[in-house]
Amino acid sequence: MVEIKGLEKFAPKDFPGYLAATVFLGGCNFRCPYCHNADLAARPETLATLQADYFMSFLDSRKGWLEGICVTGGEPLVSPDLEALLRVIKDRGLLVKLDTNGSIPARLEALIHKELIDQVAMDVKAPLERYREVTRSEIDAKEIVKSIDIICASGLDYVFRTTVVPGLIEADDLQRIGRMLSGTKVYQIQQYSSFHRTMDEGLRGTKPYTRERMEEFAELVRPHFEEIRIEGV
Repeated sequence: MVEIKGLEKFAPKDFPGYLAATVFLGGCNFRCPYCHNADLAARPETLATLQADYFMSFLDSRKGWLEGICVTGGEPLVSPDLEALLRVIKDRGLLVKLDTNGSIPARLEALIHKELIDQVAMDVKAPLERYREVTRSEIDAKEIVKSIDIICASGLDYVFRTTVVPGLIEADDLQRIGRMLSGTKVYQIQQYSSFHRTMDEGLRGTKPYTRERMEEFAELVRPHFEEIRIEGV
């Protein structure tokens, strides 16, 4: 069984429209400076692992009212035993929402084809030409495009989302992301959180964009999408 590093027993915001819980998996192939789950992403071995029996007992104890599980990270797709976890969840008649950074399209596509995912949230970190800079990784941006195409063709409910960080993601970046995703359904602009310890402690003290600025960003990209959401303000 995949190592679960955290469990939020009631997390309706993570799986909108459903009574849901969230499980956190350790490890990530990105090192985004604004990540507020630094230990989970970069040092999962320092965190306690939830016993598999406990998790399954939790699922069974919520039978009849729990509707879904959001599986997040870190980056869940780096976990070799992710499929086993999803099968445990699906075997109990629960829906699965997967949060991903879109860097491993082959695994994403395989899990979708096996009908182990019901909804996807993909973080689009930056315009393609800035991906390595923003994620501090060696990602091939073509993999990001593949994941976007897979999600759009899947028939699943989905949301693409971007965290906006002053000094890192600006209006021009959002315009380029908007053009890249143009014609997709739902796009969510997320406010950077200054209340957590981030991967790059140099960001500590950086003030997030104001609500007014976030709304301006939303209007800037609105023509490209069926629905725009703003989160965190």
